[in-house]
Amino acid sequence: MPKPTKYATIICLVLSAIALIGMILGFVYHHALIVVSALLPIVVYEIYRTEGKSTKLFSWAMLFVLVAELVLLIWNVNYNLANFLGQDSIYVGHMYVQLGDIKTIGPVLLAAISVILLIRTYGIYTKWLSIVIIVGSFATVYILNPILFSELTKSAIRQMLGYL
Repeated sequence: MPKPTKYATIICLVLSAIALIGMILGFVYHHALIVVSALLPIVVYEIYRTEGKSTKLFSWAMLFVLVAELVLLIWNVNYNLANFLGQDSIYVGHMYVQLGDIKTIGPVLLAAISVILLIRTYGIYTKWLSIVIIVGSFATVYILNPILFSELTKSAIRQMLGYL
Protein backbone atom coordinates (compact mmCIF):
# COMPACT_ATOMS: atom_id res chain seq x y z
CA MET A 1 0.00 0.00 0.00
CA PRO A 2 1.47 3.37 -1.01
CA LYS A 3 2.44 5.85 1.68
CA PRO A 4 0.10 8.81 2.18
CA THR A 5 1.05 11.93 0.26
CA LYS A 6 -1.22 14.51 1.91
CA TYR A 7 1.64 16.25 3.73
CA ALA A 8 4.55 14.81 1.73
CA THR A 9 5.17 18.00 -0.26
CA ILE A 10 5.32 20.14 2.87
CA ILE A 11 7.53 17.63 4.66
CA CYS A 12 9.90 17.41 1.67
CA LEU A 13 10.04 21.21 1.42
CA VAL A 14 10.84 21.59 5.13
CA LEU A 15 13.46 18.83 5.07
CA SER A 16 14.99 20.26 1.89
CA ALA A 17 15.16 23.68 3.56
CA ILE A 18 16.88 22.15 6.60
CA ALA A 19 19.37 20.40 4.31
CA LEU A 20 19.99 23.60 2.33
CA ILE A 21 20.52 25.65 5.48
CA GLY A 22 22.89 22.94 6.72
CA MET A 23 24.84 23.10 3.45
CA ILE A 24 25.07 26.90 3.57
CA LEU A 25 26.21 26.87 7.21
CA GLY A 26 28.62 24.04 6.43
CA PHE A 27 30.22 26.15 3.70
CA VAL A 28 30.27 29.30 5.85
CA TYR A 29 31.90 27.56 8.82
CA HIS A 30 33.77 25.04 6.66
CA HIS A 31 32.46 22.21 8.80
CA ALA A 32 31.10 19.02 7.21
CA LEU A 33 29.44 17.93 10.46
CA ILE A 34 26.80 20.63 9.95
CA VAL A 35 25.91 19.33 6.49
CA VAL A 36 25.85 15.69 7.54
CA SER A 37 23.69 16.48 10.59
CA ALA A 38 21.24 18.41 8.40
CA LEU A 39 20.91 15.38 6.10
CA LEU A 40 19.86 13.06 8.93
CA PRO A 41 16.13 14.01 8.93
CA ILE A 42 15.87 13.69 5.16
CA VAL A 43 17.50 10.23 5.21
CA VAL A 44 15.10 9.10 7.95
CA TYR A 45 12.14 10.32 5.87
CA GLU A 46 13.59 8.55 2.82
CA ILE A 47 13.49 5.31 4.84
CA TYR A 48 9.84 5.95 5.61
CA ARG A 49 8.95 6.80 2.00
CA THR A 50 10.64 3.83 0.28
CA GLU A 51 8.51 0.74 -0.12
CA GLY A 52 10.32 -1.94 -2.15
CA LYS A 53 12.54 -4.51 -0.47
CA SER A 54 15.73 -3.43 -2.22
CA THR A 55 14.99 0.30 -1.98
CA LYS A 56 14.17 -0.04 1.71
CA LEU A 57 17.48 -1.87 2.20
CA PHE A 58 19.37 0.90 0.37
CA SER A 59 17.59 3.53 2.48
CA TRP A 60 18.69 1.79 5.67
CA ALA A 61 22.22 1.51 4.24
CA MET A 62 22.19 5.29 3.77
CA LEU A 63 21.31 5.76 7.42
CA PHE A 64 24.11 3.41 8.46
CA VAL A 65 26.64 5.31 6.31
CA LEU A 66 25.38 8.66 7.58
CA VAL A 67 25.63 7.63 11.24
CA ALA A 68 29.13 6.21 10.64
CA GLU A 69 30.09 9.51 9.00
CA LEU A 70 28.72 11.44 11.97
CA VAL A 71 30.84 9.34 14.34
CA LEU A 72 33.97 9.88 12.23
CA LEU A 73 33.36 13.63 12.09
CA ILE A 74 32.45 14.04 15.76
CA TRP A 75 35.52 12.13 16.92
CA ASN A 76 37.66 13.64 14.14
CA VAL A 77 38.95 10.27 13.03
CA ASN A 78 41.74 10.61 10.46
CA TYR A 79 42.80 7.45 8.72
CA ASN A 80 44.29 7.13 5.25
CA LEU A 81 42.51 4.28 3.47
CA ALA A 82 44.93 4.39 0.54
CA ASN A 83 47.80 3.38 2.80
CA PHE A 84 45.71 0.71 4.53
CA LEU A 85 44.39 -0.88 1.32
CA GLY A 86 47.59 -0.43 -0.65
CA GLN A 87 45.79 1.20 -3.58
CA ASP A 88 44.95 4.76 -4.44
CA SER A 89 41.35 4.29 -5.65
CA ILE A 90 38.33 1.99 -5.49
CA TYR A 91 35.42 1.41 -7.86
CA VAL A 92 32.15 2.76 -6.38
CA GLY A 93 28.91 3.40 -8.24
CA HIS A 94 30.38 3.02 -11.74
CA MET A 95 33.31 5.35 -11.04
CA TYR A 96 36.75 5.21 -9.51
CA VAL A 97 36.98 7.10 -6.24
CA GLN A 98 40.31 8.41 -5.02
CA LEU A 99 41.06 6.99 -1.58
CA GLY A 100 42.34 9.17 1.21
CA ASP A 101 40.96 10.14 4.58
CA ILE A 102 38.24 7.74 5.69
CA LYS A 103 35.81 10.64 6.26
CA THR A 104 35.55 11.30 2.51
CA ILE A 105 34.32 7.79 1.72
CA GLY A 106 31.02 8.19 3.64
CA PRO A 107 29.57 11.00 1.54
CA VAL A 108 30.74 9.29 -1.66
CA LEU A 109 28.91 6.11 -0.64
CA LEU A 110 25.90 8.16 0.39
CA ALA A 111 25.80 9.81 -3.04
CA ALA A 112 26.20 6.45 -4.80
CA ILE A 113 23.35 4.90 -2.80
CA SER A 114 21.19 7.96 -3.45
CA VAL A 115 21.78 7.63 -7.20
CA ILE A 116 20.69 4.00 -6.97
CA LEU A 117 17.53 5.06 -5.13
CA LEU A 118 16.91 7.83 -7.64
CA ILE A 119 16.99 5.28 -10.43
CA ARG A 120 15.07 2.50 -8.66
CA THR A 121 12.30 4.40 -6.92
CA TYR A 122 9.08 5.41 -8.63
CA GLY A 123 7.68 8.01 -6.29
CA ILE A 124 8.30 11.68 -6.88
CA TYR A 125 8.99 12.27 -3.19
CA THR A 126 11.61 9.54 -2.89
CA LYS A 127 13.28 10.90 -6.02
CA TRP A 128 13.16 14.41 -4.57
CA LEU A 129 14.75 13.24 -1.32
CA SER A 130 17.43 11.33 -3.23
CA ILE A 131 18.40 14.43 -5.20
CA VAL A 132 18.73 16.52 -2.04
CA ILE A 133 20.87 13.78 -0.44
CA ILE A 134 23.11 13.67 -3.54
CA VAL A 135 23.60 17.45 -3.42
CA GLY A 136 24.30 17.31 0.32
CA SER A 137 26.78 14.49 -0.19
CA PHE A 138 28.65 16.46 -2.85
CA ALA A 139 28.67 19.51 -0.55
CA THR A 140 30.16 17.36 2.21
CA VAL A 141 32.86 16.01 -0.10
CA TYR A 142 33.68 19.55 -1.22
CA ILE A 143 34.09 20.73 2.36
CA LEU A 144 36.25 17.74 3.29
CA ASN A 145 38.35 17.54 0.11
CA PRO A 146 37.87 20.04 -2.76
CA ILE A 147 40.31 18.10 -4.98
CA LEU A 148 38.31 14.87 -4.60
CA PHE A 149 35.15 16.88 -5.28
CA SER A 150 36.62 18.08 -8.56
CA GLU A 151 37.58 14.52 -9.58
CA LEU A 152 34.15 13.14 -8.69
CA THR A 153 32.38 15.92 -10.55
CA LYS A 154 34.43 15.29 -13.69
CA SER A 155 33.80 11.55 -13.41
CA ALA A 156 30.06 12.08 -12.91
CA ILE A 157 29.86 14.37 -15.93
CA ARG A 158 31.76 11.88 -18.08
CA GLN A 159 29.42 9.13 -16.90
CA MET A 160 26.29 11.19 -17.63
CA LEU A 161 27.57 12.08 -21.09
CA GLY A 162 28.16 8.37 -21.69
CA TYR A 163 24.46 7.68 -21.01
CA LEU A 164 23.21 10.34 -23.42
